[in-house]
Amino acid sequence: MEEPKIKVGIMSAAEVKFILDGDFHVSDTTVSGSQVATTDGKSIIWNNKEYTELFFEPTNDEVSFWLEDVTIGVNFHWERKENQRFKGALKLIVENGKITPINILGVEDYLLSVISSEMSATASLELLKAHAVISRSWLLAQIDKNKRIVDAGEQYSAVEKTSDDEMIKWYDREDHINFDVCADDHCQRYQGITRASTPEVAKAIEATRGQVLMDGENLCDARFSKCCGGVYEEFENCWEPIHYDYLAARRDGENETDFPDLTIEENAREWILTRPEAHCNTSDAEILSQVLNNYDQETTDFYRWEVTYTQEEISKLVKERSGMDYGNIVDLEPIARGTSGRLYKLKIVGTNKTLTIGKELEIRRTLSPSHLYSSAFVVEKGENDANGLPSTFTLKGAGWGHGVGLCQIGAAVMGAKGYNYKEILLHYFVDAEIKELY
Repeated sequence: MEEPKIKVGIMSAAEVKFILDGDFHVSDTTVSGSQVATTDGKSIIWNNKEYTELFFEPTNDEVSFWLEDVTIGVNFHWERKENQRFKGALKLIVENGKITPINILGVEDYLLSVISSEMSATASLELLKAHAVISRSWLLAQIDKNKRIVDAGEQYSAVEKTSDDEMIKWYDREDHINFDVCADDHCQRYQGITRASTPEVAKAIEATRGQVLMDGENLCDARFSKCCGGVYEEFENCWEPIHYDYLAARRDGENETDFPDLTIEENAREWILTRPEAHCNTSDAEILSQVLNNYDQETTDFYRWEVTYTQEEISKLVKERSGMDYGNIVDLEPIARGTSGRLYKLKIVGTNKTLTIGKELEIRRTLSPSHLYSSAFVVEKGENDANGLPSTFTLKGAGWGHGVGLCQIGAAVMGAKGYNYKEILLHYFVDAEIKELY
């Protein structure tokens, strides 16, 4: 197998400003310098001409292009815009009435950026190697999965159940039909060559070139998140109802099988309200700086966290985020928890409406102006107000992200303790195999 080329959707805007930092072929001509493309909702307008799509191909491997005002951290607490630089080809298409710039490049060049974007370039070599294998595996597994869906003529649905009393849905990357992956946290952070990679990142990618995690003959859907909170979550509790043996519940510690059944409410409450020992239970600034970029370090705690809303705040928040008027919030009732203690079903009881929602990301989106750190939380209600309603809701939680697969902070701790990348990978992906695909 040769190294594949991939298509990465970078952003979406009515107007795209970009700079070709060198000569690019487009149609029958060669162009460079500052460019502006707009759309009427159907066509791309560039240099006073209309196009269905535009393809800018670099004349050599040294040239690059810049995209202005790329939003990073979409809907997260650190969302912001920045100018980003990319190697490879640039394709412009119209999607949903806006222009989508797509970067086309090889897998290994893509990984060079992902590792530098997802993690600090100061991370240990073994951690960088582990992340290179995971990112490569996840990417190729998603492309393979999407191809199977298209070839089978299936209509992918991220809604499991919708009724008057329950709405269960999840968020994954299959809504990207015109490119392989997006550039934000919805897929994997990809910011081109904006953040210079270090020799260590390049060394890690070269040392693991073509290596992937396999489950028999199948590529592993190698997920990762910032902090599992002590125990791994299982795939089916976050996305479609499919069980993968290699994404099994384990403790993120030396004794992987020593953990309570966190699907039981009282066990989950005790676990979340304490700080059990785990690899990812660390406040070591040097280790954290290996995993967390500057904007991630704006979060001061993640293994255990807390947020409090007044009655007015939570009622307004739930209405704005869900688009439904629950009235005043009476209760947030846990209905079903996964193996890490993360809620994948939560009943919101309001004076106007009661509905059970899920899965984990829908819960996190509904109960935060951006995203809650995780859905592994317990609820403590303040004393009733004059109307007999809880005056406050305090969410006390564990972990950061979905908790499936590799725990980045736990893996950083393992790297600091001297584990090699294969040991780190097989700690998080149970009984998987590491194979060389190309």
